[in-house]
Amino acid sequence: MVNDTSKKIDLKEKLLKEFVAFEKNLNGATSTHIINIRKEARDCFELLGFPDRKDEEWKYTRAKSITKSDFYQSFSKEESDISEKDIERFLIPDLETNTIVLINGRYSNKLSKIISNTKDVSVCSFSEAQRSHPEIFYKHYAQYADYKSDGFTTLNTAFAYNGVFISVPNGVELKAPILLINISDSRTPNLLSQQRNLIVAGKDSRLSIIDSYNTIGNSYNFLNSVTEISVGENAQVHYYKIQNDGDKSMHVGTTQVHQEKDSYFNSVTLSWGGNTTRNNLNSFLNGKGCECHMSGVFVLSGEQHVDNHTLVDHSVPNCYSNELYKGILDDNSTGVFNGKVMVRKDAQKTNAYQSNKNILLTDTATINTKPQLEIFADDVKCSHGATTGQLNKEELFYLRTRGIDKDEARAMLLYAFASEVIQTIEISPLRNILFDKLNEKLKKG
Repeated sequence: MVNDTSKKIDLKEKLLKEFVAFEKNLNGATSTHIINIRKEARDCFELLGFPDRKDEEWKYTRAKSITKSDFYQSFSKEESDISEKDIERFLIPDLETNTIVLINGRYSNKLSKIISNTKDVSVCSFSEAQRSHPEIFYKHYAQYADYKSDGFTTLNTAFAYNGVFISVPNGVELKAPILLINISDSRTPNLLSQQRNLIVAGKDSRLSIIDSYNTIGNSYNFLNSVTEISVGENAQVHYYKIQNDGDKSMHVGTTQVHQEKDSYFNSVTLSWGGNTTRNNLNSFLNGKGCECHMSGVFVLSGEQHVDNHTLVDHSVPNCYSNELYKGILDDNSTGVFNGKVMVRKDAQKTNAYQSNKNILLTDTATINTKPQLEIFADDVKCSHGATTGQLNKEELFYLRTRGIDKDEARAMLLYAFASEVIQTIEISPLRNILFDKLNEKLKKG
């Protein structure tokens, strides 16, 4: 446990009291527009608070493990002592990237390295974006992630202040991927970080984003992250989220995508680290001809818990979406998949597909799966389904008869099961290192 359970903690009240000190600490380092959004979010958080298990969307995830813990936020403006050498292990071998480092949710200009031409991509902190790109920043910031109904997004909107702004202009194909290295510095116990990202892909642009989450240190920590992605008309965005946090890391991450006409968004989420993880991935299809792909793999052991919540909102006709999430659960781990496809009244000619497949390796592992379709149009093609089972005994027996020992045979079958998702990653050095990580994780199990 994070705290002594005999001591009652009300994290909501603690954070509300900290808000005044937080604003004073900023000392006018932001615009009136952002100040007003922040204050509105603070008021919403006071009203909403944190979700609990009475909330249907949080029925299978114990938010109390976070909200009743004595986490605190650091408002210090001092630079972290994490060095370039410390982040080397989080780089991807044989891949040149625009590398952006965030430590405890704060953009580090010192450790970040942009190799693309500045005409092809703009990368800076929020404070700098308000000065150098005010029109783009204000048009998109806090316009997609709903801070009036979700407690964690509301909290993030109230407290986040030094996130990263990424903008790719119209017509630019960014050759080098963007690598976001998110580091939770848990050498300090019980640190709460509010991370915020805003990514804007202009009309006809192309880019790939690798969003990597990692931990330095062994203490409990909590990262509350919100990423807003605007995909312009006929733009293509590939977004890869890789969670390899420490055993004592709590993570609530919301990625909100807004797609314009003929845009393409592809997401792969890999979760195999951390203690308690909640991934919210939502896309609003706002123009005809949109295409949205969401896939993921979670490989869990011990007492790990991962909750994947997705929403694809078809608001207009002639759009396509496809989801595939796969889970491998060992020991006493628990998993959740709750995927919702919304087809609104005017969204005729929608094609939407959704699938969740899980393998339980023990009798004590648990999966709660709830694929959902809400359809208000009549000319659509939609399907959803979920399966949960164990390893195929006949396949396992076949491998054993070929001289392969039991553990190796099990790892081979699980590898084949999960690799379908990783195979869709278009960046080969990333794909290769993830295959190696998957193989390592399965053999340990």
